[in-house]
Amino acid sequence: MGEGVGSAGSAPGNWVRYWRAPDQPLEAMRAHFTGRVFHRHSHDAYSFAVTETGAQRFRCRGGDHTSGAGMVMAFNPDDPHDGEAAVPAGFTYRIVHLGPDLVRSVLTDAAGHDAPMPLFPEPVREDPVLRTALLRLHAALAGGAAASALVRDERLTETVVAMVRRGARTPARATIPHAGSVAVRRARELLEEDWAGEIPAERLARAAGCSRFALYRAFRAELGMPPSDFQRQLRLRGARRMLAGGATAAEAAAVCGFADQAHLHRWFVRSYGITPGAYARS
Repeated sequence: MGEGVGSAGSAPGNWVRYWRAPDQPLEAMRAHFTGRVFHRHSHDAYSFAVTETGAQRFRCRGGDHTSGAGMVMAFNPDDPHDGEAAVPAGFTYRIVHLGPDLVRSVLTDAAGHDAPMPLFPEPVREDPVLRTALLRLHAALAGGAAASALVRDERLTETVVAMVRRGARTPARATIPHAGSVAVRRARELLEEDWAGEIPAERLARAAGCSRFALYRAFRAELGMPPSDFQRQLRLRGARRMLAGGATAAEAAAVCGFADQAHLHRWFVRSYGITPGAYARS
């Protein structure tokens, strides 16, 4: 697993260390932020974090939350959230991103049969058991050659099983979608099909079968962000995949719909707290 180390922004004392598994959808970061304000964003992975020092506040699932030292945060895939320091000294935290397929494989292996994907209803909680499991997993991921693949796999299983047993809920059965859901689904499908292209609001509304204003309201209500932000998330995820595959930031910017490398750099840092170059080096 490689490591990327870099500046986390202009505020003095900010730093980031990032690790990415070469063969699994598994990433980890340890960072300290003071003046950093994260733009509202989401991940295509489960994200579990432990605040080590200080405190951070964020908005997620319609509520305001604060994570102090020792608290655990849990974000479901596509959970929109922002974040900033809640105290002048900032905060230090460790976060692990686990791809849904990886979580599914761990749960299926543990259960001996296909297991339902979990959802975590509480974005932040006090839980010493979970904190210990996450810190042990993070230490194994960041340990590089000092931690064997067997140790990493064992701690990954321990953490996922602990999270599910102590804080997860099985998703409710799907219900018949209302008109807003149908419109959002159609718009989301178009954005996912052509995420790097230019999609005017009128085209998106035609695909959704409603007015631009109605779509904007329904999209924000159901996905937590407007269509333009959702498209940017898809572009950032595409850039992450390209960077992980060895592309340069300039190449990723050109392919993924950003105006130029500086445009990608700005949004990458605002959303993930790390530069594209540092992410690529990890």
